[in-house]
Amino acid sequence: MQRMFLHSKIRDIRLTAIRPDYEGSITIDEEYLAKADILPYEEVHVLNLSTGARIITYAISGDRGSGCIELNGPAARLGMAGDEIMVLTYALLDPVEIEKHRPTIISINPAR
Repeated sequence: MQRMFLHSKIRDIRLTAIRPDYEGSITIDEEYLAKADILPYEEVHVLNLSTGARIITYAISGDRGSGCIELNGPAARLGMAGDEIMVLTYALLDPVEIEKHRPTIISINPAR
């Protein structure tokens, strides 16, 4: 039997833009994706701490070093630039993998 566990989390980030005319997804700075072990087009869960909205979409790689975090398409209606969000991924693990599993959690702009 496999179980679903947190694989990665990007926390302490804010939306930099919303793009309702784009086809969908969330654009995330390529550097953040790499640090969190999230691949382009991988399913992500976006939690908007400012509104309480939860969105399931996929990640698109943004320009490295740009700091971009952009909600696109229909998801753009569920947030505004400046909203604090988290981005999470999950993985199915078998009992052997569960024992060794540790999620990757990165903080981009921790509160001061």
